[in-house]
Amino acid sequence: MRMRDTFIKPMHPEGFKFVAIFAAITVVLFLISNLMGWIGVGLTIWCYYFFRDPERIPPEKEGLIVSPADGIVSLIEQAVPPQELGMPDAPLTRVSVFMSVFNCHVNRTPIEGEITAIAYRPGKFFNASLDKASADNERNSLRIRMANGQDLAVVQIAGLVARRIVCFVKPGDRMQTAERFGLIRFGSRLDVYLPDDVEPLVRVGQTMIAGETVLAELNLSDDR
Repeated sequence: MRMRDTFIKPMHPEGFKFVAIFAAITVVLFLISNLMGWIGVGLTIWCYYFFRDPERIPPEKEGLIVSPADGIVSLIEQAVPPQELGMPDAPLTRVSVFMSVFNCHVNRTPIEGEITAIAYRPGKFFNASLDKASADNERNSLRIRMANGQDLAVVQIAGLVARRIVCFVKPGDRMQTAERFGLIRFGSRLDVYLPDDVEPLVRVGQTMIAGETVLAELNLSDDR
């Protein structure tokens, strides 16, 4: 890998217009003062960095569930999946990954499977690291039918700063592990609801890399 590739990452197309807006404002700021202009340069670089979209290499072993987002594991608890997905009304293990405004915000599929349902629900904009964000904040939920017939839910949750959830997929799409399915602007959280016989392999406070860090492993010896 070249040294340049370590620092310069591809940018997702969703970011082009935002970087252009920041750059235009920076030009105006330079007309006011050099100090404000250089502040604008810093913010423009941050905007590009926010929308970076590096390639990720998922683990090859079958049955692994990977993190859908970069960030920190903020919560691991029992919770009922969003009712709009039509899943059974029973608690599952929920792993929450909090993304700060400095994390890459491109979201990736936790595991290979078919998207059987997508449900958007408007809501509030509490700090995404809070437990109540899962229930009260704006969210977009996906239900994924895995190869073994079990379902997994992944939920995009808007945060205190985030005001826009973007989803690139639709019901019926077949996804590969770590394939891009959406993003959130700017600072937010992803919840993953694991099948009822699956235990998480991560801890609260652990750093996640979307599409690469393993969250859990399916019990493929299960004969159901």
